[in-house]
Amino acid sequence: MNSIMALSKLSKTTLSLSLALALTACQTLPTETNPATVSSQQSEATFQFAHADYLTIQDALAQGELSSAELITHYLRQIEANNQQGAQLRAVISLNPDALNQAKMLDNEREQGNVRGPLHGIPVLLKDNIDTADGLANTAGSVLFAENYPEDDATLVTNLRKQGAIILGKANLSEWANFRSTRSSSGWSGVGGLARNPYDPTRSTCGSSAGSGAAVAADFTTFAVGTETDGSLVCPGAVNGIVSIKPTLGLISRDGIIPISHSQDTAGPMARTVAGAVTLMQAMASYDGSDSASFRSDTVLTDYLNEDGLKGKRIGVVRNLMGYNELLDQQFEQQLDVLKAQGATLVDVEMPTYGEYGDAEFTVLLYEFKHDMAAYLATTNLPYRSMSDLIEANNRMADKELPYFGQELFIMANNMTAADESRYLDALEKSKRLAGPEGIDKMLTEHDLDLLVAPTTGPSWKIDLVNGDHYAGSASSPAAVAGYPHITVPMGYIELPKQPKLPVGISFFSTANAEPVLIEAAYSYEQATQHRQPPQLNITASHAN
Repeated sequence: MNSIMALSKLSKTTLSLSLALALTACQTLPTETNPATVSSQQSEATFQFAHADYLTIQDALAQGELSSAELITHYLRQIEANNQQGAQLRAVISLNPDALNQAKMLDNEREQGNVRGPLHGIPVLLKDNIDTADGLANTAGSVLFAENYPEDDATLVTNLRKQGAIILGKANLSEWANFRSTRSSSGWSGVGGLARNPYDPTRSTCGSSAGSGAAVAADFTTFAVGTETDGSLVCPGAVNGIVSIKPTLGLISRDGIIPISHSQDTAGPMARTVAGAVTLMQAMASYDGSDSASFRSDTVLTDYLNEDGLKGKRIGVVRNLMGYNELLDQQFEQQLDVLKAQGATLVDVEMPTYGEYGDAEFTVLLYEFKHDMAAYLATTNLPYRSMSDLIEANNRMADKELPYFGQELFIMANNMTAADESRYLDALEKSKRLAGPEGIDKMLTEHDLDLLVAPTTGPSWKIDLVNGDHYAGSASSPAAVAGYPHITVPMGYIELPKQPKLPVGISFFSTANAEPVLIEAAYSYEQATQHRQPPQLNITASHAN
């Protein structure tokens, strides 16, 4: 057994059992008389399951052309074929063994005229740092948290269930949301193994919402939920060729999410289209009095899915968020012509970048990580109460937790003391000011702009467990640090001879609560281009490490 397979043995056992239970649920009768099988065969003649977008699925469910049970069965079979076998994407850590039964119950409700909401019967994978009270562990990808069984759903999960969503399972992630080591490889976790990019499984998924992005791209689910502190929604969105939205800080409750930083953490939607991502975001959003950043919003975000949404928009092209990949820049320049053709006016701008406030942001993340993690640990039944406890436990389980890279960031965070508070507060003020009021907001005001655009990040790099990630640059930091919204949409592919084509994304970002403006622009761009093409997974994997 190779190293990654050994490390993910616990996850494979859990996943295999839950997958077997789920698939068996539709095989309780002989095949020739099994209603679920017969119904599935009938639907396959009229419904194209593969890579169907949310609106197509929703319409088919409403018209009776598709059942939720059939949809869940399709995804379970996709996971069985390519999660640990086939392309070996390792995008899913665990599955809800009751998902198919829940789908049947929701199908019955629909037949009786009871539709809970726009997500009725729609499956959602959650990044495995989000609490559920349904028997699924919330692991953050770490063996240390393998027995972390929350007593309550996270608020966003409660909201999803109210809308009729089915929690399909938990998605793999970069362990501890990629905040453990300075030399990490994105997508690796002690529980889940190494998540891989479905467009080329030898390449990275990027960011910490690795499995969430790969699962949506690979047609393992209709929707996934990820989280971001800086880049972990939009980067895997871009390199996996899907749509991802980092909302304004506080639009979605952070309750029940294993944290890094209360100043920047947020959950967000991942989907194959803008309409899907916006619908999922609307379903998760709500005011939560227990979340200090939460706010009330009566905005109906789906009202802004406007095909003419670029018309009349003034857009700043952030030129100093470019220049780290020539092929990426060439693809981006072509998209500017699309924006203009759809009625937008473009203005070149430059703004403060990560190099000017990155050190300050890093100080903020380290300081808040220690305190925010202790606050989460206090809500669990785990034998850990501090960062020191986690560091010691990682050392005890080094063969499973530290085989490829260390825990330098844990140690740096743990070294933060009360004496660092003034330095932290100065860093917080500086990073927020340069990213927000003197960054995004200043650009919008000075040039009378509605929003800003830039390439999201470069094409996916080759996985390198020796050196870690080969990360060249990104447009994620300004909106992430400021707490402002950011949408990434597929903008085409980097194509070279005899190489798999690699997806890249275009970023739309603006000031706080500017989701309506960004949705209009992103949806209009998507409808004008229709760039997304699904990955081809009919391969025999020989890349496992």
